[in-house]
Amino acid sequence: MFDFEPQDNPQQAADTDDYRPLADRVRPQNLPEVFGQEHLLAQGKPLEQLLSGGKLHSLIFWGPPGTGKTTLSRLLAHRSGARFVALSAVTSGVKEVRAAVEQAKALRETKKTQTVLFLDEVHSFNKSQQDAFLPFVEDGTIVFIGATTENPSFALNNALLSRARVYVLKALTPEALVEVLRRALNDPKQGLNELNACDEVLKLIALTADGDARRSLNFLEQAADLALDNVLTEDVVKSILIDSTLRRFDQKGDAFYDQISALHKSVRGSDPDAALYWLCRMLDGGCDPLYIARRVIRMASEDIGNADPRALSICLDAWQTFERLGSPEGELAIAQAVVYLASAAKSNAVYTAYKMARKDAAQSGSLDVPLHLRNAPTSLMKDLDFGKDYRYAHDEDGAFAAGENYFPDGFEPETYYLPVKRGLEIKIKEKLDYLREQNRKTKNS
Repeated sequence: MFDFEPQDNPQQAADTDDYRPLADRVRPQNLPEVFGQEHLLAQGKPLEQLLSGGKLHSLIFWGPPGTGKTTLSRLLAHRSGARFVALSAVTSGVKEVRAAVEQAKALRETKKTQTVLFLDEVHSFNKSQQDAFLPFVEDGTIVFIGATTENPSFALNNALLSRARVYVLKALTPEALVEVLRRALNDPKQGLNELNACDEVLKLIALTADGDARRSLNFLEQAADLALDNVLTEDVVKSILIDSTLRRFDQKGDAFYDQISALHKSVRGSDPDAALYWLCRMLDGGCDPLYIARRVIRMASEDIGNADPRALSICLDAWQTFERLGSPEGELAIAQAVVYLASAAKSNAVYTAYKMARKDAAQSGSLDVPLHLRNAPTSLMKDLDFGKDYRYAHDEDGAFAAGENYFPDGFEPETYYLPVKRGLEIKIKEKLDYLREQNRKTKNS
């Protein structure tokens, strides 16, 4: 590890009397002050090597809020001796980007100074705005660093992604957050060094901050204002945390879809305990229970199907129960449905058959319905042989017209539905195997 003092940022020159949040005042000024992200910052890891003197390149930091995206960007710029320009895609546009690029060009030509252009919330820029960076990244006018909480695969242009390496930052562990808080308390310049706080109190703040260093420092600053006799007690901390949610849950963002994916896969994997955990995580994060109910109904058809047809009815009943009872009483019915699905026999035979049939229907074109299968409610239709030679299954032996063709003429009959040997589909498979054998014998006779 190494230590260095960053250069002043010309955009952040301010009166020393101006208020600055604790999180900004104690922002790490060197690598040893950065906690967490060991997968990138440990000895020999990618960012550690880059900070140790590797050639600076354009990159994207992707991770949850408060994980160090801005801090690491500053450290990279200062370590390389580059000028650091920070913009936010929420408040800036192409005009500001072009102005920054013009300044970067001038400095590059006159002082041979490299410029790092940092764009926070880069996913907020549309395609054309993101494209504005490309020529200047290509010719080396700027080193581009973007920060995003959204999945770059969906939020950023392929052209920009191909020119920037993506580094994934992780939410900080409670242990790392306690270190962040302890460092803030021990900083003699921030006025908190006389505040006494035990590790249990700091851990309570860390757990509520849920991986977000900035959030944990904001909580600490609020609690410090209420502390009596410079002692930070658990009661004081709880008083400022009472309205704080315990979990990250970005509605319709990556965490949202990751968690519904985890719920679905837990059900599919027949783990009712894990399925309940992810259900509760989503509810705890503020997810609309009706959204979960809709997804649970999908699971019933996709992963259980005819192995246990009762699953679909139970899920529909759970949805209706929630609509009648509301929250929180109705959420128990959804939990009941989730546990049933996870415990039920599994089959994706209907789901697989449906996809295959959809594909053939899309590729085969508008094939005519065979005459014998057409409806014939009028004399004209009957004169045109609609319905002629149709074999009414109930009049056949065993209510099955062996050898009858129900596909379009000229379309090679396909077998889409292959029941599995689980649950009710064991019986369905036996029945279909028998009927298909009757068809085969009739056609060959």
